[in-house]
Amino acid sequence: MSDLEGRIALVTGSATGLGRSIAVKLAERGADVIINYSWSASEAEEAADLCRAAGSQAQVVKANVADPEGCRALADAAAARGRLDILVNNAGITRHARDHSDLDALCKDDFMATYEVNVVGPYLMLQAAKPLLVAAYEDTGRSSTVLNTSSIAGVKGVGSSVAYAASKGALNTMTVSLARALAPAIRVNAICPGFIGTRWFRDAMDEETFDKKVRMIEETTPLGVASGPDDIADAALFFLSDAARHVTGELLLVDAGMHLKT
Repeated sequence: MSDLEGRIALVTGSATGLGRSIAVKLAERGADVIINYSWSASEAEEAADLCRAAGSQAQVVKANVADPEGCRALADAAAARGRLDILVNNAGITRHARDHSDLDALCKDDFMATYEVNVVGPYLMLQAAKPLLVAAYEDTGRSSTVLNTSSIAGVKGVGSSVAYAASKGALNTMTVSLARALAPAIRVNAICPGFIGTRWFRDAMDEETFDKKVRMIEETTPLGVASGPDDIADAALFFLSDAARHVTGELLLVDAGMHLKT
């Protein structure tokens, strides 16, 4: 399936995990992909190689999305390709403090660092990329598309920390605001994953604890599965394709039914 042939896609935070899966699936659908990382250079090159193996003209750009200069560098990379049709704001961080009642577990700096990447970063990235996205719309008559990676944490107030949940709630609100403001040139949507079996979770716990977490998810989610990055990326590709050409301002929970638990 090559329905995205000729389109340029930029995926922030795409060296590993969900970002990598989205980038590779975009490449498999025909898009040329810009891979972004902030510190995992070798893994970013691996992600680019996977995209190239799928036929994509992939490139790697190091940049911190919390820095306006970093966002401009990413936009410049797209401009050098002549256009930008797809932007995925996937880069994100957290501060682990799972006991939300422990108000001493987080400090002001934890909140500021989390918001800089998870909320301000997507805004700065869209700010830098907007002229390119609008130009692509004017050239094709097809809305360009932005997809924000949010979380069930932003909907249910759960997750790795209060700061993380709050940042994703803010990202959800921003998604709706910008979808309204930037139409019809740009569609803006968000996916809200639940558990994803990636390094994001593995790094927060030892192997035994991680395995127990996976079993618990499988036993308690309505669909009886623990999602992997490809499962979430398949939903992301809906928003990034013409199948969602009439969809904007939507927040989609992709969590195997986790939000249905009482």
